[in-house]
Amino acid sequence: MAGALYLVGTPIGNLGDITYRAVEILRQVDMIAAEDTRHTRQLLNYLEIKKPLTSYYEHNKEEKKGYLLSELLAGKEIALVSDAGMPGICDPGMDLLNEAKGAGVPVTVVPGPCALITALVASGLAAVPFTFEGFLEREKKARQQQLSRLQQETRTMIFYETPHRLVAALQDMAAAFGETRKIAVTRELTKKFEEIRRGAISEMIDYFSSQAVKGEFCLIVSGAAERETQEAYSDETLLAMRQKLEAAGASRKGAAKQVAEETGAAVNYIYRLGLD
Repeated sequence: MAGALYLVGTPIGNLGDITYRAVEILRQVDMIAAEDTRHTRQLLNYLEIKKPLTSYYEHNKEEKKGYLLSELLAGKEIALVSDAGMPGICDPGMDLLNEAKGAGVPVTVVPGPCALITALVASGLAAVPFTFEGFLEREKKARQQQLSRLQQETRTMIFYETPHRLVAALQDMAAAFGETRKIAVTRELTKKFEEIRRGAISEMIDYFSSQAVKGEFCLIVSGAAERETQEAYSDETLLAMRQKLEAAGASRKGAAKQVAEETGAAVNYIYRLGLD
């Protein structure tokens, strides 16, 4: 008879956020599959739980899936955890879940802390509706294309980002969404040095460009207001507005920026109008 797979939510920082049910499951299972066994060992030591650990992460998932599935089919109960939060979000947990379900293994999700929901509530921005975009692309061009596709998104947008790419990501957001778009930058949620900063994207660029950037980040960006989307302004109207400012002495870049602030359309889009 097949065993069981448990996807267990673990704390995103403060270890006190672990749930009673999660502790019970971690004590009950035969084995724990972890994204980083060293990180999970610290949690288990805190909980005074001793269980066999095996690694399961992006770069060994193909090798480990077969092993874990064979253990499940042999009757073992296995808990899958990530370094923080819910497994299956921005990690290979969903792959193992689908393999187990396909093989007839019972799968149970044990809910727990989740960084994106915590950040969304803390941001003070509209919580419904929202769209979670995960990590932005690493390469600049791909990241700019990704953000460009979201220029007219009216839902609140949630992104994960690493410290060494934070400022570059904010700069690309300013180009895509406009410097005045509202954003909340959350860092080290539930930890000792938790920080939540709210304001315009331009303000966040100025702040984080002036210091060493450390920690794990979740960015909450307000959606484009319905009246501010490019659909509310034809290309002809946007071009005429920019040209009027240029005729009054503004540079193309300066005029495009001013029109973007008035309409909510993207600076780069307005700048390129008429260039083809």
